[in-house]
Amino acid sequence: MLPGFSVYYSLEFTTASGPGSWNPVVAGTWVALGIVVGEQIGGNRMSTDLAEIQAQLARAGVAGVTIAWADNNGIPRSRTVPLAGLADAVAHGVGITPLFAVFDSHDGITFSHSRLSTPSGDIRLVPEADRITPLAGQPGFAWAPGRQVGPDGAPWPYDQRTRLEAQVARAAAAGLSVRAGFEMEFFVSFPGDEPAAAQQGPAYSPHALLQVDEFAAALLRDLDANGVPIGQFHAEYGLSQVELSLAAADPVTAADRQLLARQTIHAAARAHGLRASFAPLVTLEGVGNGWHLHVSVSRGGENLLADRGQGMPEGDGARFLAGLLRDLPAIAAVSAPSVPSLLRRRPGYFAGAYQFWGVENREAPLRYVPASPFIGTDRANVELKASDASANPYLALTAVLVAGLAGIEESPDLPPPVQEDPGTWSDEQRRARGIVALPATPEDQERALLGNKRIGEALGEPLLGAFVAVRRADAAWAADRTPAETVASHRWRY
Repeated sequence: MLPGFSVYYSLEFTTASGPGSWNPVVAGTWVALGIVVGEQIGGNRMSTDLAEIQAQLARAGVAGVTIAWADNNGIPRSRTVPLAGLADAVAHGVGITPLFAVFDSHDGITFSHSRLSTPSGDIRLVPEADRITPLAGQPGFAWAPGRQVGPDGAPWPYDQRTRLEAQVARAAAAGLSVRAGFEMEFFVSFPGDEPAAAQQGPAYSPHALLQVDEFAAALLRDLDANGVPIGQFHAEYGLSQVELSLAAADPVTAADRQLLARQTIHAAARAHGLRASFAPLVTLEGVGNGWHLHVSVSRGGENLLADRGQGMPEGDGARFLAGLLRDLPAIAAVSAPSVPSLLRRRPGYFAGAYQFWGVENREAPLRYVPASPFIGTDRANVELKASDASANPYLALTAVLVAGLAGIEESPDLPPPVQEDPGTWSDEQRRARGIVALPATPEDQERALLGNKRIGEALGEPLLGAFVAVRRADAAWAADRTPAETVASHRWRY
């Protein structure tokens, strides 16, 4: 629950032509293997020769490259190619069914979306070659995020990564840059289908991590080796719950790192006889796992969310926050979309049950984290609490950017912050402050999303239609089961 941006950092390098930015997901990993790709590091010219990359991977013992993406349920899907086939995969992609866009959370396929209503067709999954990462916890494999394209290589309207890239470009065109980072909470379990706590607490205690000491140490080493920088790692409030905060990065890198962090955590847990659950709820009565999303926006190197001693954002920073608040019901429909997400959305659980914002208020779905002279003005950010592992990270960030950028453009009103828990108020008190509950049913959540033109247009009609079809399929599945059965069905999906 700690502010992830109090520990993030930005990495820069200097080339012969001047300073620039670099991607430690690639650079740190390749340097560890003696591979030089992309930009310049340490005075050495980085090669883009794929044959050399393959040769270096072979010498490192890599047998295959897993190309991963997240579907509309936040579930990672993948294809693995043998190392000898990497060059062909980079050039031509790997064939996959377009129906992955309409997979539901239980691996069912819904044909209710008219554009994907038959089993016919094929698309290509192309690895992002500049982000290939040998996996420290899986020494026979490397990993790369994938892009879905049409059979002719043209952009495919259901590719979530492309939607986020469009919003990053929109921000850049307005002279803005965005930084984002996820806090990832997860349950550490002994093996088996039923959750079995691997550590018994106390919450936030070093004694809790001591109970999973070997796993914790290996995970930190593997994340570092895989080029996933983190700010902090600790035992959390929930039973056998831990949290790590990913360092802030540009939005696409932040989403890539989130997927890579999942793979790294799962591998480290397996190697130590454990299992990790990222699900919004591990048990119906538990606190559940939030994947809080921290975002900041800058212009010309100046963080617009910096409070300048006032304790609240001003100008375009306040407008960015107001845009998030205005569109919060639709954002949450994307950033916490599953049925277990809605079961977790209850007052008193730091899950964001009502539509409001606060300054350092951990019950607020939008928590403003101000800067200070001690931590630096670049650390100011907004934390989205209504976010979890059932969200596609690229789409969650897309919705946040759409809303925030529209706020800067349109200047909606920003009401005063709320510093209490509205869940403890009476209905009359909430009405007096204009505070309403966020959607609590799949039907209400769908209405919020379909009623938001800004986010709908950013997703595009095809992707929006597929996303809604999947949500309806999940809701129909859950309607025939108890809440406890629904929670159990999602426990190990992410």
